Amino acid sequence: MAVAPLSREEIEDRLGKLPGWSLDGDRLTRSYRLASHLAATALVVHVAQVQEELNHHSDLALGYDTVTVSVHTHSAGGAVTEKDFELAERIAALAPAHHAE
Repeated sequence: MAVAPLSREEIEDRLGKLPGWSLDGDRLTRSYRLASHLAATALVVHVAQVQEELNHHSDLALGYDTVTVSVHTHSAGGAVTEKDFELAERIAALAPAHHAE
């Protein structure tokens, strides 16, 4: 089943409810800072588990003490969709347990 792209207005409205997330070109993005490399790695593993559960995967960049998430929907031509916000909301909900800022 195809997923419909969200309008720019829908994206901006939804981003207002996701502190720290932004639209970068055609992707939702967020960077998190953590206490250490191991803490950042643990967050990546937790995000990967959620992505498998949702069957929707983002690009993850692991730095020494940072994790950057970048997501859009390939099946919607690289546009931002409801699936991207579902993933972003799940990540935003789990990040505090990792003390991610």
